[in-house]
Amino acid sequence: MASSCSKLCLHSRSLLCSRKVAVTWKYSTQTLHCAPGTRIPISFLHGFSVRSEDHKTAQTKLRWKHVLYYSNLCASHQTTVDKENNASKELSKADLVAYKNPSLPVRDAVSATESQTLLDLDAAPGFSALEEISDEEAVNISIPSALPPASTTLRDYVDQSETLSKLVQLGVDLWKLEQRPNVGSMLLRLNFNTDVAPRLLFLNAIGVENSRLGYIITHNPFILTESLENLQARVDYLKSKKFRSETVASMVSRAPYLLNFSVKRLDNRLGFYQQQLQLSSSNTRDIVARLPRLLCGSLEPVKENLKVCELELGFKRNEIQHIILTVPKVLTANKRKLTQIFDFLHNTMKVPHQLIVKFPQVLNAKYLRIRERHLFLEYLGRAQYDPSLPNYISLERLVSLPDDTFCVEVALATLKDFYLFQKTL
Repeated sequence: MASSCSKLCLHSRSLLCSRKVAVTWKYSTQTLHCAPGTRIPISFLHGFSVRSEDHKTAQTKLRWKHVLYYSNLCASHQTTVDKENNASKELSKADLVAYKNPSLPVRDAVSATESQTLLDLDAAPGFSALEEISDEEAVNISIPSALPPASTTLRDYVDQSETLSKLVQLGVDLWKLEQRPNVGSMLLRLNFNTDVAPRLLFLNAIGVENSRLGYIITHNPFILTESLENLQARVDYLKSKKFRSETVASMVSRAPYLLNFSVKRLDNRLGFYQQQLQLSSSNTRDIVARLPRLLCGSLEPVKENLKVCELELGFKRNEIQHIILTVPKVLTANKRKLTQIFDFLHNTMKVPHQLIVKFPQVLNAKYLRIRERHLFLEYLGRAQYDPSLPNYISLERLVSLPDDTFCVEVALATLKDFYLFQKTL
């Protein structure tokens, strides 16, 4: 409020001064433009005498007098306006301080601001470019990193980061890792000599080949953050369960997340498969060694596939056991694919359960391959899958042979005929 009033007063004073100058200038203009040849009596005007006998000289003097007078008047007016503007600015600063601290008057606020400025200047340390520093201070000086502050790809950091450049040399696919949240920043924080190299040497020591290191880190970069004690404890546990060293190395190479799970979880998984499938310790080790991701993935799909095989597909417990021992992938297969293949084998091709159990690899084959070859054999009149009848064709030969061998040995046709038939489907 005080600031608004002060500004209004300053504006009014400026208007008054401007009007006075305008009126005076108007009067002087009228005087200067009076008719030439007019004789005026002797008189004194602001201290200058004007004689009637020399009108031109008097008129010239009067003109110069007015010019000097109004020049001084304008200069005085400008000085007054400048002072008033400076006063207005000081009042505005004081109003701002008083607004922030209403308990202070305006003058006190201005004084407080000036005092605080002086204190800040006194408190500022005086550094000099020529001042010598100690060795400890020189060591503590932080040098900004040459790494880009932010990026959406790890490619921008490879040239500056030793860790990333060495991982690229190992065959790690950084473009896959950068798509996973927080993995890129984690890799940039790792030191190659203290964090990465010891884990790589550990994997190499347990028998993992150098060609598999890139694959392992690409799929499981978090193994670089696991402690060496935990990694060694998990390897020792697997060996205590009579897994051979070569088997452990192979399992780690094919299931990169295997060593990220605790000993307790690994023990629970082995116990689950042994009890659920009613397997011996040897058979349990066998299926886990052949499909090590059984120890890493979720158990829910496994439980669901076991129920599907028993309730929907109609296999007995001992038949399921035989299928799992022969093809462990059935435990993790897609439920829809599994039921689709069984439905075509059993209901379309009329293959009984006993033959499917005898050759369970057919459940792991491609549905399209089974369908195309069966329809081709049916078109040729050779679709006969009963071993007690002549011209028997086993399921193994149906799905395992390559196209050219299948056409010559099983279908008794040419490969060209098979390709032409495929176009009709």
